[in-house]
Amino acid sequence: HFGADDNASGSAAVLAVAATLAKERRHRNILLTLWSGEELGLIGSAAFAAAPPLPLERLAAYLNFDMVGRMHDNKLTVQAAAQAGIRVEDVPQGDLAHRSRSGVHQGVGAELSDFRYAELEDVLARASGSALLLVLDGVTDPQNLGALIRSANAFGANGVVVPKDRAAGITPASFKAAAGALEHCPVARVTNLARSLEQLKEKGIWTVALAAEGDKELGEVDLTVPTALVLGSEGSGVRPLVRKTCDHLARIPIAGQVGSLNVAAAGAVALYEVARQRAARK
Repeated sequence: HFGADDNASGSAAVLAVAATLAKERRHRNILLTLWSGEELGLIGSAAFAAAPPLPLERLAAYLNFDMVGRMHDNKLTVQAAAQAGIRVEDVPQGDLAHRSRSGVHQGVGAELSDFRYAELEDVLARASGSALLLVLDGVTDPQNLGALIRSANAFGANGVVVPKDRAAGITPASFKAAAGALEHCPVARVTNLARSLEQLKEKGIWTVALAAEGDKELGEVDLTVPTALVLGSEGSGVRPLVRKTCDHLARIPIAGQVGSLNVAAAGAVALYEVARQRAARK
């Protein structure tokens, strides 16, 4: 379920995750699968495809001749896999396209058991000091969800909170968009988001909802205190009950003619503002 859409080494990304899983014994049997009709290696993006739970959970990586122009000798990849205790297997060229469902695999894929959501209490236990949480009220696009998780991890958030109903869950598309952040950023799924926000407030975390009609700019809100940023769905934004629960309703200032930002872009801007304020306070 891991993804990396930058121009980093895909094989290195695969092996980093595989080694972590092996070390933590989260997966009893890890399989590295390479299609290598020639002496090929992989440099490029990594994306992992979801699969049903397996008796022995497997991690698989594939090489594709579509990436021949960007490949190099794969001996180092095979050696590193062996050192990490990962079995190596050759597969036909079309195997990854079949398993990745969408067919957009960029040359690397994985099969893992279902994603394990965290409990809200576990996320709060990680949020010591100046906690930072990202709360998503009904984001329905898996790619937006993955991009937001990636930004949350990049800017030091302790975790992400999503509702169980009427919202995107963790899918192959969100794993790919998260670019590896899901290995480090816990995601809690809750039944009642408004009630969960009240729980955060009881723990001393200030809740800040983002909306175009917010009564103050985000930069005017003190984000150096323990903070939960709340973003709404792509269409209707933060729901009225959730807005009412939050301590602040803030907006991101827009200078151009476009009246709003995509939720993933807005989340990245808001998370950066938190990081900026906290860095300036030090």
